[in-house]
Amino acid sequence: MEAQNKASIGGVEGRNGREKEVGVANRRAVRWSEKVLRVLALVLTLVAAVVVGVDKQTKVVPVTLGPSLPTVNVAATAKWHYMSAFVYFVVANAIASSYAGISLILTLANRSGKKGLSMLIIILDLVMIGLLFSGNGAATAVGVLGYEGNSHVQWNKVCNMFGKFCQQISAAIILSLLASVVFLLLVGMAAFNLHKKSK
Repeated sequence: MEAQNKASIGGVEGRNGREKEVGVANRRAVRWSEKVLRVLALVLTLVAAVVVGVDKQTKVVPVTLGPSLPTVNVAATAKWHYMSAFVYFVVANAIASSYAGISLILTLANRSGKKGLSMLIIILDLVMIGLLFSGNGAATAVGVLGYEGNSHVQWNKVCNMFGKFCQQISAAIILSLLASVVFLLLVGMAAFNLHKKSK
């Protein structure tokens, strides 16, 4: 009977040891995936800011001054800093990119898992989500006006003339939206980890 008790106790200890190993492996996988997501957020926001920051197109546009006057060809340039929504978009992505780099360094340095630092990173991740979504919304609203125009206030669409400019803006918005989703995943992972620790 003692042999059976020892065997059963040894079996429980063996299971607990394996469960601890699986728990450690899961924590390592979560840390690794968090680092990968932070690098991805850094790259996406940096590329989105750079794509808009270098966006510029010059075209010769025919302008009609009056019904009886001939059309005049004028060189017009579309630049990202002519619209405050695009300026906000670039600044928001630059801030998010800088934060992603800093948070990656802090995550690498926080191997001991200090709760205060982890909580600060989660809160700042939430701030980045709000910042990126607001920048994406502002740039998308102006982009839709560029593609569609607004006949009620006599704003003509411009993307039919500045196609390359508008395509680069659209690509940057998509990249920034992906970065927003990456930050959202980071917050979701952190919330899941907090839920697991509370059990």
